[in-house]
Amino acid sequence: MKRYTVGIDLGTSNTVVAYGEAGSEDIRVFDVHQLVGLGEVAARPLLPSLRYHAAAGELDPGDLHLPWQAAGHKDAQPVVIGRLARTLGAQVPGRLVASAKSWLSHGSVDRTAPILPWGAADDVARISPVAACASYLAHVRAAWNHRFPDAPLEAQDVVLTVPASFDEGARALTLEAARLAKLPALRLLEEPQAAFYDWLFHHRASLDTALDATRLVLICDVGGGTTDLTLIKVEMQDGEPQLTRIGVGNHLMLGGDNMDLALAHLAEGRIAPASSTTTRLSAGQLSQLVERSRAAKEQLLGDDAPESTSITLLGAGSKLVGGSRSAQVTREEIEKIIVDGFFPAVSSEERPVRARGGIVEFGLPYASDPAITRHIAAFLAQHAAQSRQALAIADPDGSAHLPVPDTLLLNGGVFRAGKLTERLADTLGAWRGEPLNLLHNANPDVAVARGAVAYALARAGHAPRIGGGSPRSLFLVLDEEGETQTGRGVCILPRGTEEGQPIELKDRTFALKLGAPVRFHLVSSVADAAYRAGDIADLSASAGDFVRLPPIATVVDPKGAGGASETAVHLTTTLTEVGTLDVHCIAADDPKRRWRLEFQLRREQAQSDIDASKSHPALPKAIEQVERTFGAKSHDVGPKEVKRLRAQLEQLLGPRESWDIVLLRELFGTFIDRARRRRRSADHERLWLNFAGYCVRPGFGYALDEWRVEQLWPFYAQGIQYVNESQIWSEWWTLWRRAAGGLPEEAQVFLLDDMAFHLQPPGTSRYNRPSGTMKVGYDDMVRLAASLERVPVERKTEVGQWLLTRLKKPSENPQGWWAVGRIGARQPFYGSAHGVVPPEVAVEWLAAILALDWKKVEPAAFAAVQIARMTGDRSRDLPADTRAEVVRRLTAANASRTWIDMVSETVELDRADEGRVFGESLPVGLKLIG
Repeated sequence: MKRYTVGIDLGTSNTVVAYGEAGSEDIRVFDVHQLVGLGEVAARPLLPSLRYHAAAGELDPGDLHLPWQAAGHKDAQPVVIGRLARTLGAQVPGRLVASAKSWLSHGSVDRTAPILPWGAADDVARISPVAACASYLAHVRAAWNHRFPDAPLEAQDVVLTVPASFDEGARALTLEAARLAKLPALRLLEEPQAAFYDWLFHHRASLDTALDATRLVLICDVGGGTTDLTLIKVEMQDGEPQLTRIGVGNHLMLGGDNMDLALAHLAEGRIAPASSTTTRLSAGQLSQLVERSRAAKEQLLGDDAPESTSITLLGAGSKLVGGSRSAQVTREEIEKIIVDGFFPAVSSEERPVRARGGIVEFGLPYASDPAITRHIAAFLAQHAAQSRQALAIADPDGSAHLPVPDTLLLNGGVFRAGKLTERLADTLGAWRGEPLNLLHNANPDVAVARGAVAYALARAGHAPRIGGGSPRSLFLVLDEEGETQTGRGVCILPRGTEEGQPIELKDRTFALKLGAPVRFHLVSSVADAAYRAGDIADLSASAGDFVRLPPIATVVDPKGAGGASETAVHLTTTLTEVGTLDVHCIAADDPKRRWRLEFQLRREQAQSDIDASKSHPALPKAIEQVERTFGAKSHDVGPKEVKRLRAQLEQLLGPRESWDIVLLRELFGTFIDRARRRRRSADHERLWLNFAGYCVRPGFGYALDEWRVEQLWPFYAQGIQYVNESQIWSEWWTLWRRAAGGLPEEAQVFLLDDMAFHLQPPGTSRYNRPSGTMKVGYDDMVRLAASLERVPVERKTEVGQWLLTRLKKPSENPQGWWAVGRIGARQPFYGSAHGVVPPEVAVEWLAAILALDWKKVEPAAFAAVQIARMTGDRSRDLPADTRAEVVRRLTAANASRTWIDMVSETVELDRADEGRVFGESLPVGLKLIG
């Protein structure tokens, strides 16, 4: 029997640990030893989820010694975790890793790549969001094992909490962080439930009276990074409460971090940097100011708050004190920004406002509407049917007002401020028409960790347990044949499925391809609609609130299949005891043959909005034409007919630019299957390269595109046959430009290395001529190099400088400016946002573009827009005065309003501009989502 049950709240702002000894109902908070000052170690109940990456020589290693470290221990790069990290981060800009947990649910970057601190200088060591979270858990494990050496944490019953809104991808990354911290065996529990379990534990002796008048509890958990909403139905049976979770909210990146940031923006406007014409701080300075603003918020919203306080931005280096600047903020201003801004007293009919572009700061896409009360109204409307049932409200004609819970439980450090609690309770009471019963949460900072231990006690039968099972229904998106309906999915896990209960879809049979990677797309819904396993649902946007999840995939071993290309399977889905999703394909004819489907957590950049079931009716005839030219049999096909293949296909399928994503991928398979005959003649090779690239562009966005590009990549090593044909070289480089978005970093670096000798300016000798045939097609190589968004930033910068050197010559092709714009773009087309060229480099490149006559150099304006485009992330954005100059030039050049808006505010690319960035039109039906 394990000696302790341990609950860990891995929070955005703080990590908290609670524990209880086996056989005891006493739950304690574990004080975590940490550095609280230089050379000073103390145990505190809160471990700030922060890392400070010190500069070499900045701190004395002796001042960073922790009790569990060996004597003389030294880190290669000094790292401080916890209280001291917060202190140092508030003093020195750009070295603090904060909000790592928020990144786990942010799919626009590689969450396993070293990207934090976001926007830090080149000399600052970086870490991935997953590794940062792992370091906080590892610190907890070390502190625990130091105090309880005979009961190591990894050998205890551990419960780790996550936001209820975390999708399967974010939960998988949380488990990976725990594994890295050497805590491989644990359970996951949703944070709002944990907060309620803590309340239940405190009132366990009087639950019959404490919940006697309660029918529906709204748990509002506003943490540092997220707002988490949960509804729990309460039914009394024989004097005992029966608890069922009936709804959870979708992921909402809105919390204390946003409030601190709002105050920092207020202070920023009042702090004019010395010898500067702009009030905009760097990302590192803003990070420091946010830490200072957090302290001011807590002071001015607390009990006995002063009328005002100052927020001070310290100088750097020798100017640490003398270079400091301060802004005075009043309690009235704080209340207006936080209380009125984040908890406005709105009506129950109001809903969140959707902005054209999202709010981005420090690389994170925060909710565009900060009004938490509007988000709560939308959440309650989404779960209206079950809420009315729980509250016993009749609604025969569907016209009843918004059903508001009768009981409210608040959690999260922000609710230590009485004004926020009062405002939210009053607003919900106004919606309901009478006050809510407010459940007292004595210590919201530690409630979740304590509740995780109480949950373990409930599992053991010592307290009421919250039922409800899976908070979401999960659907497999169907790839149908012969159907006319679009956007359909089959339910593979109904909402409410209990942990450990396998859901077998025996009445649904799927065809599983063998010997190749296969990928399935999933969506989830938290809506009220009741689905059963195997039900077919309309997944169109108007039919319900469906959220796209990372795909699940496997590689199916064809052994024992008797040469078959596919096999019939059934799906089995289980919500595991750990709290994650487990999906298997089971062979219909042999239940012993099964394949586990695992989530792919690489960023998904695009999706198709074309019905996969609608194959072009003329496709079979088109394949016959391709077979005549590239088939195994010898056909009497002369050079003229080979050259006419495109015209013949367009006659059958329509103009090539109208071919949709489904048709293109089917044609790609047709050409890749006949690749062995691509070298019959120079015309064959040119045509094959052209079609293969055109049909796989942009290398991502449709099911199995990653596998298609993997099939294509080995052809690069084979090279081309007709090396003296310049047009074939052009098609060769164009093929790889079109497929570049599907290539991993190592393949992209290989391509760049192979072209470097030809791309570097004449007289440069850094790169030697590669072995083999001389490469030709410089302009096409430039376009390809500009499209390699996964190569390291220093390589991008190098290529950009080469182009600028060459473009100084009037004879150089002005289309090279398109490449400069693509390389220096603030918003990648498909790559990770952390891989953009630094702003200071982009400013230099933009200066060269601004010096051009835009009427004579057609690509210059578009290049300027890409480099000056506003993302909202100040670690990527150029200075405001620089962007203002670009806007002035665009206006003078009568540029489109869309281009001007892209530089002035955060907006999405329209379809035409997506094509310009890519270098040509994108396939019909492909929609970028990154």
